Amino acid sequence: MTDARKVLEEYVATGKVLQLATVGEDGAPYVCNLWFASAFDPDRLWFISRPSRVHCANLRSEPRVAGAVLAIELEELGQDVTGVTFQGNARELPITGIEEQIAAYTSRWPRATRAIDPARMLSGEAHHRVYQIDVTSWILFDEQRFDPNPRVPVDAHTAA
Repeated sequence: MTDARKVLEEYVATGKVLQLATVGEDGAPYVCNLWFASAFDPDRLWFISRPSRVHCANLRSEPRVAGAVLAIELEELGQDVTGVTFQGNARELPITGIEEQIAAYTSRWPRATRAIDPARMLSGEAHHRVYQIDVTSWILFDEQRFDPNPRVPVDAHTAA
């Protein structure tokens, strides 16, 4: 039998972009696409963005988010879908004391090194900040390995 948790971690670790849904002050949803990095035990996702972006402003007033990571290259209608969706809480991390999160992100996306350089963030030269999503729930959707029931809830590993 296929281990759903292992498949989920593989899909998240190899996914390139996540779609993130935030809630605006008027209650309307807002969706954006973000490059991301991940870690497990506890389950966390990191992205970088400018604090002035709509999704960043939204999560300052409402930290609850939802999102998705597609785990296939799209070729044509009708191909089996694989990916994950999640819910969690997002927040902007402080500028200092986040070496682990910066290393996780820049090891995956080296071109971001200058954008989130700690010295540049501290001096105000860097326009980006690091954001963390603490995942509270996952749904694995895999029509290849879990047919005929491709929607598989997977427990999130949260901080103690």
